[in-house]
Amino acid sequence: MIIETKLEFDSFLEKYQDSSCILIPILCDVNKHPLENSLCLLYVKLLDGDEYLLPFNHSEAINLDITHLDKLDSDHKKYIYDKKQFNHIVKLKNVIDINLQYYMEHNEPLYVEDITTNSHDYFNRKYYKLNRVNCVVPILKHLELCRKLSNEFQKHIDLPVHQEYNDNIIDNLTYLESAGLRYDKNIVFSEYNPYTSTGRPSNRFGGINFAALNKTDGSRQPFKSRFENGMLVEFDYDAYHLRLIGEVVDYKFPEGSVHEHMARFYGDVTYDESKNQSFQYLYGHIPIDVVQINPFFGKVHDYINEIWSVYKQREFITSNIYNKKIFRKNLSDMNRNKLFNYKIQLMETENNMKMLSNLIPFLESYKSKLILYSYDSFLFDFNLDDGVDFLKKIKKIIESNGLFPTKTSKGTNYHEMEDITEKL
Repeated sequence: MIIETKLEFDSFLEKYQDSSCILIPILCDVNKHPLENSLCLLYVKLLDGDEYLLPFNHSEAINLDITHLDKLDSDHKKYIYDKKQFNHIVKLKNVIDINLQYYMEHNEPLYVEDITTNSHDYFNRKYYKLNRVNCVVPILKHLELCRKLSNEFQKHIDLPVHQEYNDNIIDNLTYLESAGLRYDKNIVFSEYNPYTSTGRPSNRFGGINFAALNKTDGSRQPFKSRFENGMLVEFDYDAYHLRLIGEVVDYKFPEGSVHEHMARFYGDVTYDESKNQSFQYLYGHIPIDVVQINPFFGKVHDYINEIWSVYKQREFITSNIYNKKIFRKNLSDMNRNKLFNYKIQLMETENNMKMLSNLIPFLESYKSKLILYSYDSFLFDFNLDDGVDFLKKIKKIIESNGLFPTKTSKGTNYHEMEDITEKL
């Protein structure tokens, strides 16, 4: 049933409130970020079998007011392919990300790009330069597509739900995307993809790889503050992976520089040489003489052997913070060092997400915006009205009260940044 009037909507809502469902949003534009987009149609498949189309921006229908979406909150489960995208349209409770459920079981995303119709292929091929193409694709063709997608999604709705990932991580990534970044005179939006082999989110959209912006070629220079009285401020974890692993293997680094501490075990080396050697051992092979001389890498060596043994015996290992399972059946060409690298990246990601769950509520009452997260750093668009005390407070949260120290830098653009660590 296509819902076009208040009377029809009220009748639909009565049934909707009593059932779990599958939701499939159709956005107006297939190429635009959801934050620069609008909702064309919403397909609703109640799990008892009834199905509905709610039009909001379609040329063939009497469209509903977008405020009707707020009435779709209910205590029942709502299964959706991309919860993060849907969060940008409307935030509802009890939304289960089917793609996430599938990924947690198979360590790869649920691929649905091949599910299409001839009409969608035709319109997208012929009118790819035009905006809002979905608004003129025949509404019954949208229904045909949604039925195909719904049949695929229904196969996976009984998979286990990992609540911390479904709620905390997806919602944190939604928040990170929502602010956007000023690029020259425009606001551009990033798109975090958590469905990678290691669990570390990638981040690209609109031809920009936000996770790999070059520090030396000037590609960071167009990124500036949106505020007249603003600047960019970045917090960058110091020796992050070494400190994360130190927590797991119970190795207590002394106050001060980790790399200067590690240099004591490497002989007559510089700071940079110590840093390079530590990373070489952490991500590659640890020589036996290093295991014997360096107590940190001695513990790391034992830990690598331990997780490798568990992995082979139980056919999976679990992450250290959110207990995500990494199944042996989903990983090919695995060895003990590669498995350890997976654990490091997953540990980094989950620790960042745990920290963000504390940081984001704090940010809500300030003008400054968190605009980019890149593995071991966090970039803020800082409004000077918030004051230096704001920076000191968020530094404390990011560092987990000194557990993971950061270096801080500021700049009028993202390319020309100066160190202000000592000033904070």
